[in-house]
Amino acid sequence: MADPATIALAVKTAIAAASDKRTWKAVGVLIAAVLTPFILIIVMIMSLLSGTAQHNDSAVDLVFNGGSISAQVPAEYRQYIEDMRSSFSVLDGAVSEITPQIESGGIDATRVKSIFYSLYFGAENLRMDKNDYRKFTDAFIRYEKRTRTVTDKDGNKTQEAYTVAVPISDLNEIYANLESALGRTITNENKVNAAQIYSRVLYGHSLPENENIGEDEWKKGVGTDGPYTGGGNFASPLGANWRGMVTSEFGWRPNPFGGSGGEGHSGLDLGAPKGTPIHAARDGVVSSVIDSGSSGYGYHVVIDHGDGMVTLYGHCSKVYVRSGQAVKQGDVIAAVGSTGRSTGNHLHFEIRINGKAVNPRNYLP
Repeated sequence: MADPATIALAVKTAIAAASDKRTWKAVGVLIAAVLTPFILIIVMIMSLLSGTAQHNDSAVDLVFNGGSISAQVPAEYRQYIEDMRSSFSVLDGAVSEITPQIESGGIDATRVKSIFYSLYFGAENLRMDKNDYRKFTDAFIRYEKRTRTVTDKDGNKTQEAYTVAVPISDLNEIYANLESALGRTITNENKVNAAQIYSRVLYGHSLPENENIGEDEWKKGVGTDGPYTGGGNFASPLGANWRGMVTSEFGWRPNPFGGSGGEGHSGLDLGAPKGTPIHAARDGVVSSVIDSGSSGYGYHVVIDHGDGMVTLYGHCSKVYVRSGQAVKQGDVIAAVGSTGRSTGNHLHFEIRINGKAVNPRNYLP
């Protein structure tokens, strides 16, 4: 046993250390260094596995838009992302198989994937065969028997029966079909989560944070009544609520298709449902209507307003004007789409002064 003098010295040394701020600071740094990696991993895991409407945006972007997965992501959760990407490829194949049987419209592949993601992301040992994916996709259509008249090479006409696939737009019917096909209950949380993912992928932002607000209610606020000028001489192409629709700003931005690096963005992106009317920002003459296919601006319109100013409306699904046509401010010239180099339905709105791109925010009302 230590003698009293040794014990007294030890106690005195401990008290001195405890009262030394530098000692406590060193202890704090040590504890933080030890615990920080575990805290970060826990936060990342909780966000990746979130099954609520606050779904992790990074995971959604990686699955839907591709891009490299950080080496810091644990192998188990990397596998969840890779499994979902593989599933999406098979779902795309199922949609392609059904498409030739569709006479009008088409399957909303983003809707199919958003619901699949909400139901299966993070599932252990996700194992489905090709028939399972086809059964899942079939829930988004109904098959109808129809007849048509066919003429043979001799000119003889006969009636022929055939099957047509009709895309379903009613979400209630889709979910009822899925519950029957999958043999499981799809909860309201699943549905809200799927709606949030769908909005995130198509429009770049989520629905309002209220599970009782559906997509139809949200779309009412998109602003399709134009023209809206705010008392100025420049009109918003998508109505008064354009500020709440911005999904990508003018100037430098991260690569929207994933991967490293970034790019200069020459306009303002406004997310809106496909078919939303696009209005001319000012009076002018349509200088060009161009369809650049799957690259660049896609189907787009350029209007010359005089004095060196032109406006460009990119990624349109439809165009209602022709080159050389005079338009008035507020005229509907096109409809929102996702043609060209695009990640979802939106309007790329661009203003150029004497050939130089300028920030549309400085001109919009």
